[in-house]
Amino acid sequence: MMRIAFDARPLLGVRTGIGWCEAEQAGALIRLHPEDRFLLQAHAIRHRREKKAMLSDFLQDNAALQLRCGSRFLPHVWQFGKCADVTHFFNYLVPQGVAGKTVVTVHDMVLHAYPETMQRRTRQLLQLRLRRSMERADRIVTDSAFSCREIGTYYPQFRDKLRIVPCGADLQRFRPVTDADRLRAVQQKYGISGRYFLFLGTLEPRKNLLRLLSAYKAYAGCFDTPAQLVIAGSKGWGSEAVFRHAQQLRLGSQVIFTQYVASEDVAALLSGALGFVFPSLYEGFGMPPLEAMACGTPVLTSDAASLPEVVGECALLAPPEDTAAIAHGLCRLHEDAALRERLSRAGRLRAAQFTWERSAEMLYRVYQEIA
Repeated sequence: MMRIAFDARPLLGVRTGIGWCEAEQAGALIRLHPEDRFLLQAHAIRHRREKKAMLSDFLQDNAALQLRCGSRFLPHVWQFGKCADVTHFFNYLVPQGVAGKTVVTVHDMVLHAYPETMQRRTRQLLQLRLRRSMERADRIVTDSAFSCREIGTYYPQFRDKLRIVPCGADLQRFRPVTDADRLRAVQQKYGISGRYFLFLGTLEPRKNLLRLLSAYKAYAGCFDTPAQLVIAGSKGWGSEAVFRHAQQLRLGSQVIFTQYVASEDVAALLSGALGFVFPSLYEGFGMPPLEAMACGTPVLTSDAASLPEVVGECALLAPPEDTAAIAHGLCRLHEDAALRERLSRAGRLRAAQFTWERSAEMLYRVYQEIA
């Protein structure tokens, strides 16, 4: 029996990609290994009841919750004592004072590849603490072969610690929605009328949304009735520039900003789209294109970073800095029904290769190495 602890902080609040990755991997491990004992650990200065409620779905016979009170400095100094054989931190940093073996997930090297796309505070924190954090860790997990190479390039002293554990797609949650009434209801909820392209993700500079808007403007000029562009996701650092650019391009009602989309609506929103567009500059994995493919939605994404590794030959690829190429991809998806059907079939088969159960078992083997 192993005792495995998870840093539960990424599971609290509105979940971004890191939070969903932890939720899926931790949930699968708890289900697949009833013989082990799991602990979800977090510091809770305020709102203890709300935080307990957010983590309640993970609590099983073999999984318990530990909340500690304290000052705002405690996340940098772990104060849970020797509770576990292995403690896993999913968000780049291992605090000081962790007893026992540690695993840290370093999702990408955007800190070095595209530092200008990061919030200044986050960039400074990683510059100050990332190297020491990886030094403390017994194993460093990353999401793709691309990210493994990147980390090895910038931190060659840690190559022996690196292990690749790909992310997955929840194939029960992300699958084609064919109920016309459900599709119509979700589109009405978010103010969508007619055909649409969809982007889903946090609105931040590395998602390359300024070029996507410019590419959409060029695409829309080629058709009498262009599909709308729906940009769905929470506002991130630098999102004001996205709204300003849409106004400058005078796109009006052709572009819809939905902000955060309820998790129960995501599969229907993906399934109803003419195509999913994800022209990100840099991703350590890129779960949204995989989830779109699981729903049978044709995908147009970047030919950069880890994204070709994730989508294989089952999506259209365009250089993320080439606005004309992105616009051309939108035009192809608009015009070519046979292409959309081929990408839909191939994408579902590709997504089926990436399950969270497979991801969890690969992660479990990392724990076994060091426990």
